[in-house]
Amino acid sequence: MIKELQDKNFTLVLSGGGALGIAHLGVLHDLEKAHLVPDEIVGTSMGGIIGACLSIGMKEKEIYGHIKRFADVFSWVKFSFSGNAVIDNAKVAKIFDGIFQDRKMKETDIPLKLIATNLHNGDKKVFDASDDVTITEALLCTMAIPGIFKEHTISADTYGDGFLCENLGVTEATFDTILAVDVQGKNAFDSSLPDNFFKTVNVLEMFEKSIRLLIYNQTKTNLSHLQDQIYLIEPETKAYKTFQFHKYEEIRALGLGLLS
Repeated sequence: MIKELQDKNFTLVLSGGGALGIAHLGVLHDLEKAHLVPDEIVGTSMGGIIGACLSIGMKEKEIYGHIKRFADVFSWVKFSFSGNAVIDNAKVAKIFDGIFQDRKMKETDIPLKLIATNLHNGDKKVFDASDDVTITEALLCTMAIPGIFKEHTISADTYGDGFLCENLGVTEATFDTILAVDVQGKNAFDSSLPDNFFKTVNVLEMFEKSIRLLIYNQTKTNLSHLQDQIYLIEPETKAYKTFQFHKYEEIRALGLGLLS
């Protein structure tokens, strides 16, 4: 795969997946080692966060340092009888502001596209250089998992997580050659069904598996309609939950050595 990508213009597509998206870092580590730099980055949710860092020239080690700050996600929980989410977006925005300052989508070193979903009509929104918004604002949109992170409003439009419309943004790639990393792919779920002693655990695990299957089928449909040269990497993430940010070291390792 490394040889095939050399001397080619290619788009790097990074999927969403909550904590599972930390596996993208392992792939970035190997790209860096092979001296491969994408000509465009398309990201959704966690893939968007990591992709945005890469787009402004950050090395994988530095991005990893920032991702560790997300590990203490439960300290961001806010207790309120109003609103639609449990995470305080102000704390997340503060981290983003520290990384990107006031940099806008058009001010990246590598062209960047971030996928979000318009919560008013369900339409896909792709933030790119044509949008006069900051990277922080676009990230708050693409990562707004319903019920977890607060939806984000820009002008009169309110946006939520991009996984609701396209978790692996392959259809938004500009170049004919695509390196796509899907942490919610075929290796993100087990063939067996939950069989725990407690019913509540079974219900929660069944719900998460159902979401993974839904996303997997959405992506499979998009891939089947593309004529581009796609190199697809699907880290084996099935043993981890989308909320296990504290396992960042183990999950990062899942992406290593796959860029053969």
